[in-house]
Amino acid sequence: MENLKLDDFTKYKFLSGVKYSPNGKKAGFIVHRMDVEENCYLSNLWIYDIEKESYNKLTSFGKETSFIWLNDCENILFPSIRDENDREKADQGEIFTQYYRININGGEAEKAFKIPLKVEAIRQIDENNFLIIGEYNINKVNLNDLEGKEREKQAKKIKDEKDYEVLDEIPFWSNGDGFTNKNRNRLYIYNTEKNLLNPITDEYTNVLNFNLSADKTEIVFIANSYKGKMPLNDDIYIYCIKSGELKKVSPYEYFNYEYVNFMSKETLIFLGSSMKNYGVNENSKFYKMDMKTNETICLTEGKDFSTWDSVGSDSRYGNSQHILKDGRYIYFITTEMDNSYINRIDENGNIKKITKGKGSVDGFDVINGDVIMIAMRRLKLEELYKIDNEKEVQITDFNGWVIYDKKLSRPERINVETAPGVTIEGWILKPVDFEDGKKYPAILDVHGGPKTVYGEVFFHEMQYWANHGYAVFFCNPRGSDGRGNEFADIRGKYGTIDYDDLMKFTDAVLEKYSFIDKDRIGVTGGSYGGFMTNWIIGHTDRFKAAASQRSISNWISKFCTTDIGYYFVEDQNGATPWNNMGKLWDHSPLKYADKVKTPTLFINSDQDYRCYLAEGIQMFTALKYHGVDARLCMFRGENHELSRSGKPKHRMRRLQEITDWFDKYLK
Repeated sequence: MENLKLDDFTKYKFLSGVKYSPNGKKAGFIVHRMDVEENCYLSNLWIYDIEKESYNKLTSFGKETSFIWLNDCENILFPSIRDENDREKADQGEIFTQYYRININGGEAEKAFKIPLKVEAIRQIDENNFLIIGEYNINKVNLNDLEGKEREKQAKKIKDEKDYEVLDEIPFWSNGDGFTNKNRNRLYIYNTEKNLLNPITDEYTNVLNFNLSADKTEIVFIANSYKGKMPLNDDIYIYCIKSGELKKVSPYEYFNYEYVNFMSKETLIFLGSSMKNYGVNENSKFYKMDMKTNETICLTEGKDFSTWDSVGSDSRYGNSQHILKDGRYIYFITTEMDNSYINRIDENGNIKKITKGKGSVDGFDVINGDVIMIAMRRLKLEELYKIDNEKEVQITDFNGWVIYDKKLSRPERINVETAPGVTIEGWILKPVDFEDGKKYPAILDVHGGPKTVYGEVFFHEMQYWANHGYAVFFCNPRGSDGRGNEFADIRGKYGTIDYDDLMKFTDAVLEKYSFIDKDRIGVTGGSYGGFMTNWIIGHTDRFKAAASQRSISNWISKFCTTDIGYYFVEDQNGATPWNNMGKLWDHSPLKYADKVKTPTLFINSDQDYRCYLAEGIQMFTALKYHGVDARLCMFRGENHELSRSGKPKHRMRRLQEITDWFDKYLK
């Protein structure tokens, strides 16, 4: 076996989007890989034959990032990913999504139809009609809707104004999507025979989630409508396809609805939260509503779990389903402690855990009770699995070589009591070529969120550092997911109890593992982990080097600059710059920058609209001003997802920058 190399992640395969065919005989999924030379990702559609227990690649364009099965079970529909020519046309006002159709039994993909919108989601209603969510901008003209002189006139206007962004609402940009001022996701029915788009929602309504009734006569969806400032609450609507009647059926006025579906013609089931007790991060609950009487009951009263997969890893790519209906059940993912699981719930609130394996479930599909999923198990990267007689059976082996050929460090669990009645879980990765009697440098890695978790799944950067001669330790302090609302609730306490947990965990690691040189430890983290890195270096000198990634340094500036700032900052800190600036400043790492002595590297991206570039620049400038060795590496064209889905060469450079920085001060 050989040591894991920094660039080995460019050879991994990433899986996403697994979906059964309507008859359950096949399953499609996307396999992504990196093309380092072209500095991009290539994605192809694969098919798994249930009866033959075999899988093969179906498409070869390299741009197939999503798909749907058509009702005939023989054909698949997928969009062409936007290339630079498409983006240039979009900038010039020509906005469209080209769809292709391919038969799973062979033959080439052929053009099916072109929709004059950027399509975000699509479902088939019947042979000629599709339900879609398409991006619509109130202020922008789509040249595809115009002809003749009017088209020429508008094309000239678009060209003349291409260097301007006019903003008149918040949020006005979104991480990964760029400027979004006046953008709405509208719901449409598209008729392929007539090439006709029929809008269901108006131009100010933003659709978040939708589902079709079993007989495909009605649509239920979640949406909000606004001008000027996006609200945190939304509503449930039902649309009758035949009559065109649209009605609001929300049982609660101020509520965050996350998912809704028909359980029957008379019953809806939905997932959501009032946000009254724990704010925007409050765990959601399932509810059942009688559509005739509007009577609504909570199905999971007394349950306290998050309904998503928050187990962190830097070895995923693409999007997958996390909640869906099959027969009498809603299937969903929960994160519990350091693992995520598939569960199902019926309309009486009975819950059954479908998977029991440790690790993470990254996506799944169900048909007639049969479950197929994308998961990470032990130190294995993503593979496709099925549930057979309540046992997990691995289907694919795209990434087995990592386990077979590379040296990996198995996480050792450490539980530490950090306060009366509070025990946090953590782990250490020993250096893979560990020698007794030798002293090693170490890195504390802090997760983002804060409402996410570390687990025992594969994490490339940590495994690489363990192969590079470092011990790596990490934990889930208060604020993390997986242990209910109260444990995750650090509103108004950022940098206090979470900092205490991290420091006491560090103390316990150094006490238990004497091979770690306490004079050669570093700290790093991204997003919330970047905030905590900034906070740590302003409150202790125990770390000899730090790498702060996509961080928060100033809650006051974050309030007015990031895509979630105006509601997240107030919610998490209980203050605004106008009603309690002192509170925001007290919890801002920048306040304590004059106390910092730790050499610090800052990693930021110029299109990170979640933790904007200004946050890193402020902290970097403060350290340089006070004479502390600091370096800022800014990546152009990248966003908040640099470490997870950034361009391959940028991801390599990021990891090299961090490693070189630690090598400089810790080795």
